[in-house]
Parts: sequence; structure tokens; C-alpha cells
Amino acid sequence: MKDALHTLWGEINWAGAIKSGIRIFVWVVAMWVVWALLRSLIFRFEKRVVSRTRKQGEPASEAQKRAETLARLMKQGVSISVALIFVLGILREIGIDIGPVLASAGVAGLAIGFGAQNLVRDVISGFFMLLENQVRVGDVAVVNGTSGLVEAVNFRTIVLRDLTGTVHVFPNGTINTLSNMTLNWSGYVMDIGVAYKEDLDSVIDTIEEVGKSLQENSPVGRYILEPIEVFGVDDFGDSAIIVKARLKTMPGQQWLVGRAYRKQLKYAFDKKGIEIPFPHRSLYFGEASKEVAVKLIESGAKADK
Repeated sequence: MKDALHTLWGEINWAGAIKSGIRIFVWVVAMWVVWALLRSLIFRFEKRVVSRTRKQGEPASEAQKRAETLARLMKQGVSISVALIFVLGILREIGIDIGPVLASAGVAGLAIGFGAQNLVRDVISGFFMLLENQVRVGDVAVVNGTSGLVEAVNFRTIVLRDLTGTVHVFPNGTINTLSNMTLNWSGYVMDIGVAYKEDLDSVIDTIEEVGKSLQENSPVGRYILEPIEVFGVDDFGDSAIIVKARLKTMPGQQWLVGRAYRKQLKYAFDKKGIEIPFPHRSLYFGEASKEVAVKLIESGAKADK
């Protein structure tokens, strides 16, 4: 055993091994430098996207979400590319001919392409989704009827987390409907029911006063972009007249603002004596028919006998 190790040790081409080791080290340093440089370029690109979109009038939070999504996907693509080049370079340095490897990879890629049509469809759909800025990380969206917070937008999938904490993963190619509830701005739409006896002009004035007070004096007022819009009478319900209104807010803040507004509106209605009706029914008891009454009297007479 000792002799065999000694023989193997003597057969090693130390000059070639040292050269290969140096070249591998150079490869490692080069790939690290390239990766650091690309990360720096991606970071600058992210800042430039934020700056450009803000100049175009997009809110800062929206610009940041879009830039972060694009930057993260670019980092994924760059990481895969750098890792692939590094592996091929190392294989070449240790004496493995990478020509057959590349040829095999090409054939395998063609075969996988035919068998992975759904994967290709998902990637292409994800690319256009990002290119068209349909949804970003941090948005609240409805995908195929499921609503939730967008936690990740990948080339192949989009990940939502709903209000209960459940995570939903949708392949991009299977997305038939996508509704973004927090793109640029959001709206909180209200159907406000009041009794038929109320003066509608007074009701509308109260709705507007509460909206103005909330915007100027409430902590959530900074999230309101415009004065409340009262569209007017929208429907005649069974027990109420429906007045439709909308609050325009910063993206994702419509629910917080809406809850605060409804609370203040309830106080204002109570103070002014404006009735918020609720569905109710009235029951009337009629007289029994004569035939039934006659039968009851006859039955009572027979019992007395």
C-alpha cells in the first residue's frame, strides 16, 4: 500500500497541477469580481428605475416595489448564468472536454423543451407580466378569484398569502384573471344606507363633512389622496335608500381609511339623528275562516253532551 501511494505520488504532474490550481483560483476570483460588478449594476438599475418612475408621477412606494421585483429577478438570472459559466470553466481546467457536455446539454435541452411546454409557457407569461408591470411584490391582488398579498413574483410562479396566512402558488401560465387592487392608487367604495324619511341633501352634506374632517384631522388623513366623492343615490332598497361614495387613498391603505371613516360616519349620523335602517318584517294575524270556526263550535257542543 505504501509503495502504491509512493508510485501514485511520483506520477503526479506537479507543474501541471500547480498551473491548473492557479487557473482555477483565477477563475474563482474572476467570477467573484463579475458577480460583484453585476450586483452593483443591478443596484444602480434599481435606483434608476425608482427615480424615473417617480418623475413620471408614480408614488414612491409603487416605484420601489416595481424596482425590487425586477432587481430580484435579474439577480436570479445573473446567478444562474455566472454559476453555469463557472462550472464549465472549472471542468475545462481539470481536463474535461466540455464540447460533448455542451452538445449533450443542447440535445437534452431540446428534449426537455418538447416535454416542458407548460414550463416554457409559465416563463413567457411571467416575463410579459413583469414587462407590462401588471403586479409587484407587496401588491394586493386577486388571481383566478383568490385574493392576497403578493409575496413573490418569479419567472414561473406568483405567490399570494391570504388574510388567514395561507400561501397560494399559481404558475404564471395558468393565470386567467389578475386584478391588482393597489396599483398606483386604491379606492374604498361604500354603499351607505339611510331611511326613506331622511333628507338626502342633509345626508350627502354629512357624508362630505365627515370625509373632510377625516382627511384634515385624523391620523389616517395622510393616506387620503382626494376629497371624498359622493356619486349620489345608487339604489332604492327594501328598507333603505343607498348612497354610493368613494375614498381615494394611497395603495393598500383603503381598508384602514375605510374602517376609520365608517366609524366617524356612524357617530355623525347618531349626532344628527339620521337613521341607519335595518331589514325588518311585520307580521299580521288574521281571523280564522268561518268553516274552521263552525267545526270548532260543533266539536265543543258534542263534547258538552
